[in-house]
Amino acid sequence: MQVSFTVNGRAATVDAPPNTFLVHAIREHLHLTGTHVGCDTAQCGACTVHVNGRAVKSCNVLVGQVAGAEITTIEGVAQPDGTMHPMQAAFKECHGLQCGFCTPGMVMSAIDLCTYHPNSSETEIRALLDGNLCRCTGYQNIVKAVQMGGKDMAAASKPVAA
Repeated sequence: MQVSFTVNGRAATVDAPPNTFLVHAIREHLHLTGTHVGCDTAQCGACTVHVNGRAVKSCNVLVGQVAGAEITTIEGVAQPDGTMHPMQAAFKECHGLQCGFCTPGMVMSAIDLCTYHPNSSETEIRALLDGNLCRCTGYQNIVKAVQMGGKDMAAASKPVAA
């Protein structure tokens, strides 16, 4: 089955069996390995990507379901010159990572969280990140990173006064 969509701003076509999950198409067919396979049951969030601007767990989506969609992976959030997305920079600054396995999915979920729930409280952030598991950090620095990243995303989206 051939499925065409856009990944990180580039046209892509995957030839895969209809029961192929998006995470495997991304990793094995497109060789974008920043999206991780964690649990394969949509429990951990390591495979989170954006489909048409919303965070989804790609281990729970069949590749055929994204025909024509716009997909963004962790590789697509930085600027073309390598400048990190404000959320990536905040995770680095706040040390919102340890082993790094959950980080790509956590960053993708955090971008979605701050886009659709700006100015969330610590309690709200913790609740909204509930579907993303980190076994290393205890989440405190992740929450700090999301708060900082959200503020930086908001500042970056505001027009500069002339």
